[in-house]
Amino acid sequence: MSNPNPVSGSPDKEPATEAELALTGKADRGATMTSPKQSAPGPRPTLGRLFLDNLWAANTVTVTVLALVLAMLVGAVLIIVSDPDVLATYGYITARPTDALNASWTVVSEAYANLFKGAVFDPEASGFTAALSPISETLTYTAPLVFTGLSVALAFRGGLFNIGAQGQATMGVILAAVAGFALPLPPVVHLVVALIAGAAGGAVWGFVPGILKARTGAHEVINTIMLNYVAVYFLSWIIVQNGVQNPDRADAISRPVDSSAALPRLLGDNLRVHAGILLAVLATWAIAWLLNRSTLGFELRAVGANPDAARTAGISVTKTYVLVMVIAGMLAGLGGSQMVLGSTANALTPLVIAQIGFDGILVALLGRVKPWGVLLAALLFGALQAGGNRMQSYSGISLELVTVLQALIVIFIAAPALVKAIFQLRAARAARLQTSLAKGW
Repeated sequence: MSNPNPVSGSPDKEPATEAELALTGKADRGATMTSPKQSAPGPRPTLGRLFLDNLWAANTVTVTVLALVLAMLVGAVLIIVSDPDVLATYGYITARPTDALNASWTVVSEAYANLFKGAVFDPEASGFTAALSPISETLTYTAPLVFTGLSVALAFRGGLFNIGAQGQATMGVILAAVAGFALPLPPVVHLVVALIAGAAGGAVWGFVPGILKARTGAHEVINTIMLNYVAVYFLSWIIVQNGVQNPDRADAISRPVDSSAALPRLLGDNLRVHAGILLAVLATWAIAWLLNRSTLGFELRAVGANPDAARTAGISVTKTYVLVMVIAGMLAGLGGSQMVLGSTANALTPLVIAQIGFDGILVALLGRVKPWGVLLAALLFGALQAGGNRMQSYSGISLELVTVLQALIVIFIAAPALVKAIFQLRAARAARLQTSLAKGW
């Protein structure tokens, strides 16, 4: 006897409903099922909403800006804990919490206000020169950092870690200074020769680790670190040699650079900003063109991405390594040259180069090893340096705090996942905004 309920398989059960069959996956393929009604689509987001969504997404610009904000917040905490008067108000914070809050706000706002006034603009300044002095100081500090930052960034793009920008800048400043006071040349020619000498000094100091890496595989980090020490001690030695040391001084200082070899000042003798900042912008454009528009730049990026694949494609990895380090050394040498040919100093001293080579590493990292990013990062570091001097003078805060701020910025930039987690950033959706713009939204 046939089963009266072929679907359920049991004569004692009622036929299964259509919903039950759908849930059990046993619905007849030929059966007609009513599809659920779909809700009407919501209103399309406006262009402004899309822009805000993408602004709060985890893109490079947003992460960088928020890293700066985090660094400033941590810096504010350090300013508070380093002030004994402010800390004293926290001893009775439960009784009068407003005292601690007001004292904290006062010391932090005063410090950052002086940082701004020393780096960008002082609204209380009287006169044209005083008003432009902050930005002049910022640009003066920025110029050499652009060159050392480009030096490190270019080597990064070629797959090399150039820790030797400090030594390359040191050799550049030595040769530029010697050419500046030892060669009797007319003004424009003298400046050009001094700059070429500085670039040549850095190029030679970059060639050594480049050729060692290319021919022997010796790691460039070790070689460049060792060459940094050689350059520093060579500077200390040559300053006190006859013909180099200033005969009118007993301390370790060289003869002053002739005025004919000095970089011209852009805004008059009372402001220190000089033509070196224009050379820095020109160098940034040149390196950007080299990386993105030239055959050498393509080979450099290919070697940096995968040297084995580049070698298979017929690119000479050996030649590329050498050229990258030579160009990087030239850039660092030009940065060092500005320390004596510009308005920072006009003679060699043991500390004339400061830390521009090591600061160049931070600048390159903050600029994400992209030329125009390096320029902006150098501008930020120059502003911190210029503003830090005023912050120390007017607020009594140690200049080392500026170094701490720089380190914090790099730490947060190097850890984008931390920034994204703190601010709960969404994944970047730049393509959505571009598509909407293309559709005319």
